[in-house]
Amino acid sequence: MTIYRTANYDEMSRTAANIIAGQIRLKPDSVLGLATGSSPIGLYQNLIEWHQNPKITLDFSKITTINLDEYCGLGPQHPQSYRFFMNQHLFNHINIDKTHTFVPDGLEPDAQKACLCYDQAIAQAGGIDLQLLGLGNNGHIGFNEPGDAFPCGTHCADLTPSTVEANKRFFTCEADVPRQAYTMGIRNILQAKKILLIASGKAKADALHAALYGPVTPRIPASILQLHADVTIVADEEALGGC
Repeated sequence: MTIYRTANYDEMSRTAANIIAGQIRLKPDSVLGLATGSSPIGLYQNLIEWHQNPKITLDFSKITTINLDEYCGLGPQHPQSYRFFMNQHLFNHINIDKTHTFVPDGLEPDAQKACLCYDQAIAQAGGIDLQLLGLGNNGHIGFNEPGDAFPCGTHCADLTPSTVEANKRFFTCEADVPRQAYTMGIRNILQAKKILLIASGKAKADALHAALYGPVTPRIPASILQLHADVTIVADEEALGGC
C-alpha cells in the first residue's frame, strides 16, 4: 500500500488525477472504475482541464468507465442520479464514447436482474484496470455499508442512517434521499488490478485510520483494502490526522 499525504483538497485532487492520467497514457483503452460524491469532483476537473489543454492532450476516446453505484429509483435525467453527476462533472467535457460508460440502472425494479446485468457488464469489459474509491464517514466504499459480512457482487444495498444524513445535503430534504442503491460489491472492487482511494477532511479521519490500521472487518468495509496487492491512498492532512 502506498500513501500520499497532501496539504489540502486541491493537492489531493491533482495528485489523484495524475495517477489516473498516468493510467490512461500507459493504457489508452483502460477500464476505469469511477466514483461519485464530493471527493472526486476536483479530480475530475483536473482531468477535464488536461484533456482540453492542447499541450497535454489527455485522450479518453478508447476508455471504458464503470461506476460504483446508483440510487434505486432515480433515472439518468434526475439531477441527483449518479449518471447525471458523471455527465455533468466529467463525461460531457471529454471525448469519451458514452456507450462505453456504465452506471447501474436505477430504474430497473428487479434488483436481481439489475445486479446480474451489471456484473456481466464488468466481465464483458474485461475487468477493471484502476478503481477509484471515496470513503464514507462510516468506512463504506461504494455503498457497501458496515455489516456482518462483506457483500460479494453487485447488490441492492440498504443505506444506513449516517449515509442518508451525509447525502441529504444534495437533496431538498432528507425525505427525498433514496434509502437503497445498486452498488458494486467488495469482490467487484477487489478484482480491480489497481485501487485508488481518496479522502479529504477531518470527518474522514477516524474511518481512514480504522481502514488502514485496524482489523479487517465488515464493520469497516474499507479495511478489506489491506488485502489488495496494489492500493494507493491519496489523502490530505486533515483526513490523515490520526495516521
